[in-house]
Amino acid sequence: MSNELVIDVQPNEIVIALLDNKQLVEVSKEKSNVQFAVGDIYLGKVKKIMPGLNAAFVDVGYEKDAFLHYLDLGHQFLTLNKFLQQAIARKGKGMSISKMKLEPDIDKNGKITDVLKSGQYILVQVAKEPISTKGPRLCSEISLAGRNIVLMPFSDKVSISQKLKSTEEKSRLKQLLQSIKPKNYGVIVRTVAEGKMVAELDKELRSLVEKWETSFEHIRDMNPPSLVLGEMNRTTAILRDILNSSFENIYVNNAGAAEDIKQYIASIAPEKEKIVKHVKGELPIFDQLGIDKQIKSSFGKTVSFKSGAYLIIEHTEAFHVIDVNSGNRSKAGNDQETNALEVNLAAAEECARQLRLRDMGGIIVVDFIDMHSAENRHKLFEKMKEMMGKDRTKHNILPLSKFGLMQITRQRVRPEMNVAVQEKCPTCQGTGEISPAVLLTDQIEQNLSRIVNQQSEKKLTLKVHPFVAAYINKGIWKTLRRQWQSELGIKLSVREIPSYDLLVYKFFDKNNQEIVL
Repeated sequence: MSNELVIDVQPNEIVIALLDNKQLVEVSKEKSNVQFAVGDIYLGKVKKIMPGLNAAFVDVGYEKDAFLHYLDLGHQFLTLNKFLQQAIARKGKGMSISKMKLEPDIDKNGKITDVLKSGQYILVQVAKEPISTKGPRLCSEISLAGRNIVLMPFSDKVSISQKLKSTEEKSRLKQLLQSIKPKNYGVIVRTVAEGKMVAELDKELRSLVEKWETSFEHIRDMNPPSLVLGEMNRTTAILRDILNSSFENIYVNNAGAAEDIKQYIASIAPEKEKIVKHVKGELPIFDQLGIDKQIKSSFGKTVSFKSGAYLIIEHTEAFHVIDVNSGNRSKAGNDQETNALEVNLAAAEECARQLRLRDMGGIIVVDFIDMHSAENRHKLFEKMKEMMGKDRTKHNILPLSKFGLMQITRQRVRPEMNVAVQEKCPTCQGTGEISPAVLLTDQIEQNLSRIVNQQSEKKLTLKVHPFVAAYINKGIWKTLRRQWQSELGIKLSVREIPSYDLLVYKFFDKNNQEIVL
């Protein structure tokens, strides 16, 4: 298995594509000014107590108040609240929680009114990003994620990832962390920590503790709602969580971003620093590496996957529905049960990929092709568990029901990824009628002249379909491009974009910002 990461850095957003054996399995978009990301820690203010829900609404600066349930306060909420009050009252250097006396745990069957009141300042962490009409979902059981460990302030427990199989290694790591961790700090040891030496784990532990304690040095001057400690950006968070020996390449189209990623990888896995590659070229990086084509073929209502078989994916308010169809697939010599099993096993693999790719959360119901054999139904269940084992998001899978339905729940912490593959025709705008193609170059020239005269641009880039680019550059000396340059006194570059519609054209300035016509 080989993994690759392709990162497209744009002025307003970063798009990250994860490939598994050259096949697209995850797409993630991050706005440059992203706020309220999972892991961000805020100083908030309680706006409203809802005893009926046993919850509170907290102002963290989002347009809608965030939701905090009593069960998400964490056992040591009273200690966290005491720490916050002392940090606000304290001047200068931040305080260490190692010297604090822990308060008793809150009652797990208690009421929100017992611990919170309106107007109270509170320290919270984003557990779910704003989705649809809902504000962020919060918790007060704070954690700081690192490469090998997760730091849990106000706890003394050391927990080991359940994915670690070796009992000896679990015991070694537990004893090691118990011997080096400061008082009043808990630690969750991640799977990637297997085999790591004490010096590396101690260095990361100290770094996380320092990160926590220095975040509160200026909290006295903050007015809620305020961001206390931001999670790292999505790119480095993905690298922190999934970078392993199977990663072969990380492609980036921005030199500055490539250097930042190199430095980050050098700090967590120095032997992998050389896999970061800065991709240059006139074509967008997703077009150069075939990512755009995979995205267009993987999203949408219908997804083909093997020998004519396909999935129908529908999204409702309550849950997602996936229907498996064999299509026109037929094999001589195979009975119906064998064909159904083969299609279902391939469908399970594609369903698991689609859940990661679209980041579908909540309840997912998959309608597989009916199979009569209990053994075959069990094979399908095991196959789905195997394929979903690669998914980092928490999930639960139930065996096939007697109606041939499989129910899956998958944690939802971010809005679902959705790419429109059925687009309104950019040439006719849905009318079914277009201007004569013979007038295209005249339209380009008119718009080019208007941009030069109105905006005084002297260096422009024209992006068009390859066929149109070939026509504009036709000839050796007397080309349309040279003619326009001479008449308007500008420098014009013509770039071919295969993903553009035949008659679509766009102008960009010297900073690669699109000029709206």
